[in-house]
Amino acid sequence: MKVLYPALFEKQDDGRFLVSFPDFLEAITEGNDIEEAIFNASEVLTLTIEGRIDEKMEIPEPSKINDENYLFIPPAASAQSALLVRWARSHTAHTIAEVARAMNTSWPAISRLEDPHHSPNIKQLERVAAVLGQQLVFSMEPISPNDEEEELSQNSSA
Repeated sequence: MKVLYPALFEKQDDGRFLVSFPDFLEAITEGNDIEEAIFNASEVLTLTIEGRIDEKMEIPEPSKINDENYLFIPPAASAQSALLVRWARSHTAHTIAEVARAMNTSWPAISRLEDPHHSPNIKQLERVAAVLGQQLVFSMEPISPNDEEEELSQNSSA
């Protein structure tokens, strides 16, 4: 599963971009241009996820939206890994204690894997994925804001 949240980019009359997230109504930002708006969107998304985890609030899985006015934004890698571990564990109905026993480690060590303020190493992620019947897959994808800006500009003027 990819942790990419849909973000609505609305070009304003002054050329700035207003960004909002349908999955997180409290996450709103803007940017002077598309590059700044994308950067700010990732930052506000990460902070929103961290805040919700800190407050023990629900974190929805990304909505499936097929609309050309939306771009899909990733939070920071530490937030992505925390969410993936949390979701995989909840989908398998394992408790933190059960995962800790299976990995021969402590409850706090597993709890940290679900905390975006901690950055687990690859070996830890591989081990927890295996215990949860998952495999760890990495992806690096290009950021092409110039193409996105052109597409958003065309959609805004239509």
